[in-house]
Amino acid sequence: MKKALIITYYWPPSGGSGVQRWLKFVKYFRDFNVEPVVYTVDNAKYPIVDHSLLKEIPEGIEVLRQPIWEPNSIFSLFGKKNIESAGFLNPNPSFFGKIIQYIRANYFIPDARKFWIKPSVSYLEKYISKNKIDVIVTTGPPHSVHLIGLQLKNRLNCKWIADFRDPWTEIDYFHQLPLTKSAIKKHHSLEQEVLKRADAVLVVGNTIKENFSKYNNSVYTITNGFDDEIMDTVIELDSKFSLTHIGLMNSDRNPKMFWEVLNEISNENVQFSQDMVVKLIGKVSSEVLNCIIKNNLSKKVEIINYLLHKEVFKYQMQSQILLLFLNNVPSAKGIITGKIFEYLSSKRPILAIGPSNGDLANILKLTNSGTIIDFNEKQLLKSYILELYHLFLAHKLELNSVNIEQYHRKELTKKVSEIINEVCK
Repeated sequence: MKKALIITYYWPPSGGSGVQRWLKFVKYFRDFNVEPVVYTVDNAKYPIVDHSLLKEIPEGIEVLRQPIWEPNSIFSLFGKKNIESAGFLNPNPSFFGKIIQYIRANYFIPDARKFWIKPSVSYLEKYISKNKIDVIVTTGPPHSVHLIGLQLKNRLNCKWIADFRDPWTEIDYFHQLPLTKSAIKKHHSLEQEVLKRADAVLVVGNTIKENFSKYNNSVYTITNGFDDEIMDTVIELDSKFSLTHIGLMNSDRNPKMFWEVLNEISNENVQFSQDMVVKLIGKVSSEVLNCIIKNNLSKKVEIINYLLHKEVFKYQMQSQILLLFLNNVPSAKGIITGKIFEYLSSKRPILAIGPSNGDLANILKLTNSGTIIDFNEKQLLKSYILELYHLFLAHKLELNSVNIEQYHRKELTKKVSEIINEVCK
């Protein structure tokens, strides 16, 4: 049995999407002769906490924890109690907000968790020397975690797999950061060094695989996936024509065209206006809220800031339509949100807005699970929503998806285990 040291910032009781990928791999590793050891933070200030996820950690898994100092504690001294996540950068920050964004972008490279690198390397170097570890795995973001792996690789020449749940310099909000030229150069330099030194690199989609393959010949696409939570669950569908979006919705992800279309159809069709409801589950930016108000949809939109992971499934299963909006950014073609795979397991029709030639579009086509409309195809979106609505009225809004089992967490863990065995040869 191979022993793998998983180095991750996000671990239960952390909630949200960032924790799911490696929590599920750890859950199934023993089925494929891999014994995981998890190294994580001891006192993280997670933006979302979900204690129910602690129950998913297999019994007897060794979890190592070391404290981390995060500079957000300093920012709070200046009256900034809740520093927004990078994906929720304020498009119109105050003067003080601009200073904070500039400092975070240019003095905390690759990110504000960089102060965990040095103590982690010191701790893990001693641990590895006293314990048989066949391979280390780092997963980011935060991409500072990869620098822990890089230093351990350089010092111990250990086997190392770098997992990118999201891109680094190609992440959707990178272009928004107020970076200097030297900071941009530093990011690219660190990213390339990680890619070149890792024995294998895991990514979530084929577009980023193509980009990373320029620096490493051992890049593997391991998507995110779904687990068994709702596979055999039967929940009655909403009586209304419900369209549900689950996950963060920041300014780049704001589907202005979607709100405009709903407003137009509502004005033209009284029955549609009475039947339709939009449910937004997750953090929503002020720009999105303003757009909803502008299009006279406030009474038609329900906003639920956060639900525990297990509670989200009910909303997925009972919704008539599941919504998926990609960020309208230069890297949109390669974006695959983790939520798509849990959408697949819900077996409800998916309506997505994003590049029609991107990685997400390919998954929807392969699984026959929904339709994607390009960012500027307003009339097409309007026609398709009306088509879905008419199917709803006729009680024929069904989905015959295929090929989704390949995205089950256990099947994906099998693939990761095979990569671990290959690296450890």
